[in-house]
Parts: sequence; C-alpha cells; structure tokens
Amino acid sequence: MTDSGSTRSLPVPDGLDAERVDAGLARLLGISRTKAAELAATGQVLLGGSPVGKSDRLIAGSWLEVTLPPEPKAFTEVVAEPVPGMRIVYDDDDLVVVDKPVGVAAHPSPGWTGTTVIGGLAAAGFRISTSGAAERQGIVHRLDVGTSGLMVVAKSERAYTALKRAFKERAVEKIYLAVVQGHPDPSAGTIDAPIDRHPTSDYRWAVVAGGKPSITHYKTLEAFPHASLLEIHLESGRTHQIRVHMSAVRHPCVGDLTYGADPTLSARLGLERQWLHAARLGFEHPGTGAWLEVVSEPPADLQRALEILRG
Repeated sequence: MTDSGSTRSLPVPDGLDAERVDAGLARLLGISRTKAAELAATGQVLLGGSPVGKSDRLIAGSWLEVTLPPEPKAFTEVVAEPVPGMRIVYDDDDLVVVDKPVGVAAHPSPGWTGTTVIGGLAAAGFRISTSGAAERQGIVHRLDVGTSGLMVVAKSERAYTALKRAFKERAVEKIYLAVVQGHPDPSAGTIDAPIDRHPTSDYRWAVVAGGKPSITHYKTLEAFPHASLLEIHLESGRTHQIRVHMSAVRHPCVGDLTYGADPTLSARLGLERQWLHAARLGFEHPGTGAWLEVVSEPPADLQRALEILRG
C-alpha cells in the first residue's frame, strides 16, 4: 500500500456469498469489522460498480472494489538533538539514568517539536535497547514535560524486560518532592482514587469512577504560610497521577494552572510550571540483582520558589 492509498479489486469468493459486507471484507482483507464498516459508510466499497453499505450482502462472482486508506506514516522519528542541562546520573551496560530538565519530553510524540530524552541520549552517543515502539525504544517509564527529575532508560534487552516488569509490578521506589497549596490534613496519608481521562478535557486526567487503580502516599516535610513541601511515594504510575490526586483533595501543586493552582501565587514564586520533581528512584539492577538508588536535587527554578516561601 502506498501513501496515497490503494484499491483492491477482485471477485467475491463463493465462500463469502450472502455474507454481510462488513463481515466479508474483514475476512477477505484481514481488517477489523469496524474498519470495514467505516469503508462502506464512506463509499469506499463498490460491488458490481455500485456503492454498498455495511449490512448489504455480498454476491459470489460479483466484482468487488475496495479503496483502502493510506498506510499511516511511521511514528515521529527520533531526532538526535542535544538537551542542555540533562545530566547523566548513572550509566552502565544495561541502563542509563538521567536527570531530566523541565521542558523536555521523554520521547517523540505527535505535535511535540521540542527536545526529548531519547534524542538527547542519541546525540550524546548512547545506544539504547531496541525493544518497544520505534519512537519509545528503551523507555520503561515517563515524566511529564513540565516535571523535572530522574528517569531510567534501558540500554540492553534484558534491562528493558526486567525494568518494564518491575514498574508494572510496583517494585520500583518512586519518590517525588512537591510543593502544594495549603496544608493537607492529615499531614501524612494516602490517596487511593482511580484515574482516567477527563470526561470533557482531552489534555487532562481526572479521578473517575471505573478508572485505573491509583495510589499516592504523601507526608509533609515543611509547612509555609500558604503552601506545604511534601514527599510523595507513588505506588502506581498513572499519567499526571500526583497532579490529579493533589488537585482532587484541593491541594494542587503550586504552579499547576492546568489542575487548579492559584495563578497569583504561581506568579509571586516566579513559577511557569508545577512545583514537582522526581527526586529519588530505586530498583533492583536487572544485571546484578543489587538494589540501585539514585537521587536528584530540585533545579534552580524550584529552589528559588522554595526560598521565597521560606523568606
């Protein structure tokens, strides 16, 4: 099939006589019945030269013409591009741990034109695991673009398999620091609430009945007049989990305007993103079996905001 699509022309086999169009096309072309129905609904299926609907019946020996859509293009290419400020925290034959700056995505994705961890590693000469989708090779977990901190990337195939399993089985210790608005009560606790896509906003997530199980443990390290510094331990690893959970209990991450943070406080602290940092990562090394733990201090913008709160 080419980028401009293609047309398949052939007689209807005897074995598909009287079969519904959508069911017959699915069997004949190896596509889903839903896709076959979509093709019929858009006039892409002709039987004896005339368009047919999904529930019409095929006739053995009649000439069938199906116009197929173009093959989707390969996913966003990984571009080797240096990432200023990205620091290598740990490196060996199996894996590399980076300290990701804010404003950097984990891997390429549609619409993202900025730098990526994968592209930065490629530019620095790192060879990573070929497991996973082409644009996400070596990626075993992710951080939001607006969240800084520690990310581990697999370099060997055994590391990729072992680390993916460890994250899935919640055998990885993931510790974050977050400054949230107000003072959580109790000062330490657990938020156990399911998360899924927001029902009306495509780019947000929310606590939703029937969502994926999500557990966040927190404890207050320091309290300020209008905010608190928390240590957060993630048991699960859902998209935007900390941001969603803290917003759900009315203590959004300071600076996180997407999830309800006060823009006045964000401006006073000079924050242009959420105060959230992946500070500690611990896991069993996939090669040696030894426990590996790495740490990262919050970057300058978050430190400045802390100083203002303390001042």
